[in-house]
Amino acid sequence: MAKLPILLYPDPRLHTVAAKVSHVDDKIRQLIKDMSETMYAAPGVGLAATQVDVHLRIIVIDNSDTRDQLRVFINPEILESTGKADCEEGCLSVPGVYEKVARAQTIRVRALDANGEPFELSAEGLPAVCIQHEMDHLEGKVFVEKLSRLKRQRILSRIKKRQREPA
Repeated sequence: MAKLPILLYPDPRLHTVAAKVSHVDDKIRQLIKDMSETMYAAPGVGLAATQVDVHLRIIVIDNSDTRDQLRVFINPEILESTGKADCEEGCLSVPGVYEKVARAQTIRVRALDANGEPFELSAEGLPAVCIQHEMDHLEGKVFVEKLSRLKRQRILSRIKKRQREPA
């Protein structure tokens, strides 16, 4: 099992915009495998390649109760979004922080799967939130940056305090 190190906010590498994957090959499939193992071990429900310091447009998601329904999105793009929902979100790059974020309630996304085959998917509720959250990472955005300046400052203060505490 290749567990990859996850970048922690406010690491500046989290603000790198990911590049499109030009060709899905064995190297990309190995990255997907490593990312999914990292996500499951963390444990999390989604992970973007940006979070493991690989700046390619790849996300993995599994928000199933059984943790056996991995979805891979390569070069994802949202085709449609409707409605608004406030959902509590957390992030493997911002451990221990959970805040409500406004997102589209329903989305339709197009991407490539792990074999490089194109597909479209409609999602609502938690799956839609997860996809949008991970796609933000590909754009160099972290969910806490959608919060008010005051909330962000409080979160950064808590993070810095935790970093100063002995292990």
